[in-house]
Amino acid sequence: MALLEYLPPLHPYLQILYQDEDLLVLNKPSGLLSVPGKAPQHKDSLQLRVQRVFPTATVVHRLDMATSGIMLMALNSESHKQVSLQFERRQTAKVYLARVWGVPREAAGEVNLPLICDWPNRPRQMVDFMRGKQALTRWQVINSQENQALLRLEPVTGRSHQLRVHMLSLGHPILGDKLYAKGQALHMASRLQLHASELQLSHPRSKEKLHFTCSCPF
Repeated sequence: MALLEYLPPLHPYLQILYQDEDLLVLNKPSGLLSVPGKAPQHKDSLQLRVQRVFPTATVVHRLDMATSGIMLMALNSESHKQVSLQFERRQTAKVYLARVWGVPREAAGEVNLPLICDWPNRPRQMVDFMRGKQALTRWQVINSQENQALLRLEPVTGRSHQLRVHMLSLGHPILGDKLYAKGQALHMASRLQLHASELQLSHPRSKEKLHFTCSCPF
C-alpha cells in the first residue's frame, strides 16, 4: 500500500533529546518516516536526517510514520548490538500516550490478542488466533471527557501497529488514525493521537539505567 501523499514536517527538522558517544535519543514528529521508503519521494526520514549529521547512526527500533515521540539510534556497532538485544529480550520499557474514541468502562486493563499482517490490506494488521504472533498491551485511563479519553499504554511486546489494533479491538480506536478509525473518531484529530512519551533501558557501555521522557504535543 503506497503512501498517497508524503509531506513530512520540516520544523523542527531534527530534535535531539539526548546524545553521547554511543546513543542518540530523538523526538520524531508525526508525519515523518522512521527510515526511507522505497520510492524516491519517500526518502526523507528521521534516519536520513540524523545520518547527515551523524553518519554512523543506525536505527534500533522504529515508530509508525503517524506516531510521534521517542526514537533511539546507536552510534556504533557495539552499542547497536547491545541495545538491540535489550529490545529483543524485552528488557526495555516503553510508555505511549493516546487519545481514544469513547471512554473505557474500567480504569485499567490489558489486551492480549495475537496479530498478523492483513496482507490484502497491508500495512494494516489484524487479530488472528491461528497464525498471529503474541501481542500484549497494558493500558490505564489518565483522564476522560464526553466521548474521548487519554490513555497511558505500555506495550509488553512490539508488534507492528500493536497499540492501534489493540485499542480498536476494545472499541476505542485512536483518534485521527487513518488506517483504523472511522467517522468521528477519524475526523476529531488531524493527526494520529499516539505519542511515544517514555523509554527506559540500560546504557550499552556503562550499564546505567536510563529513563527518557518526551512531552506530548496533544
